[in-house]
Amino acid sequence: MQHVLGTFLLLLQEAGNDDGVVNYLIAKFNQGGGFMWPILACLVLGIAFVIFKFISLSRASVNTKKFIVDVKKGLDEGGVERAIEVCSKSSGSISSVFQAGLMRADEGIEAAEKAVISYGSIEMSFLERGLIWISTFISIAPLLGFTGTVSGMIQAFDAIAAAKNISPEIVASGISVALLTTLFGLIVAMILQVFYNGFVARIDKLVVDMEESSIELIDSLVMLDRAKKSSK
Repeated sequence: MQHVLGTFLLLLQEAGNDDGVVNYLIAKFNQGGGFMWPILACLVLGIAFVIFKFISLSRASVNTKKFIVDVKKGLDEGGVERAIEVCSKSSGSISSVFQAGLMRADEGIEAAEKAVISYGSIEMSFLERGLIWISTFISIAPLLGFTGTVSGMIQAFDAIAAAKNISPEIVASGISVALLTTLFGLIVAMILQVFYNGFVARIDKLVVDMEESSIELIDSLVMLDRAKKSSK
């Protein structure tokens, strides 16, 4: 990994002494051969899924503490019906789970708890949707790079055999071009891996918030049920 980062920084340094980073990278991209295009496709598609995941997780997020306070206030003021209205006006995974549990509250605490658990699993799968594609591109990009390098090495040795001369210039230039696909493949994988890890951490936090909030909801329903029974 350190060698890859060092090589990448060296490329940027060389680019700064040339006509610009963009032109330099385009030149290296063209030198890399045909395998550079599927690696570029992995980057473009991976970034597309990153944008999709960022938007979906932003919509699933909610101010948990404020939302729980609003739901409890709704339960105290207007009972389950009022709490359902509060959930329907809010977006996010937690509000959906709460609404599913509250809609089954009239069937008993156990029914509400089962609804919360079932819908929580559905929301969890929704939060993880799209991550498998980002993970796929993280795995494929380096493999395409390695394959391109092997193909380039074969072409380099064929060129040496055709020239019938093992000169340092022919060997160095052939190997240098062959290694470009590995370099770009690893760079693509590292970029996507950073986003992937960030999304996983965000999803874990949302799931923990969902579980803790669900416990508070069930406790509130139990207290509400006891208050109704004691009033009778």
